[in-house]
Amino acid sequence: MEHIAALLFVVGCSSTMTDCRELEVPVSVFETAQACVAERPFALGDLRGRAPRIIGKCLAVDPALEDDYDHIAWNVRPDGTLVASLEVSGMLVASNSARPEKDYLKQQ
Repeated sequence: MEHIAALLFVVGCSSTMTDCRELEVPVSVFETAQACVAERPFALGDLRGRAPRIIGKCLAVDPALEDDYDHIAWNVRPDGTLVASLEVSGMLVASNSARPEKDYLKQQ
């Protein structure tokens, strides 16, 4: 199984940078950060015309958390700087598959 080292995250914004939304890119995950950085200008060029301002950033992926990331926290500052990070939510789900079944005939 290949590991992901970086994720290309792209948003499109209005010309005033007040309305922004995520944009899909054909290839968003990369085995190296360098590959992501190299692809970024081409991906942004391919999205030209989808929004007045397009901003992209390569986000580092921690291999230990690769399967745990469940959302991207992001914000675009008024100066056009994209601040984004991969996040793991605080929700924890636990289960116990070894739990014995209740014997309702013997239960008091």
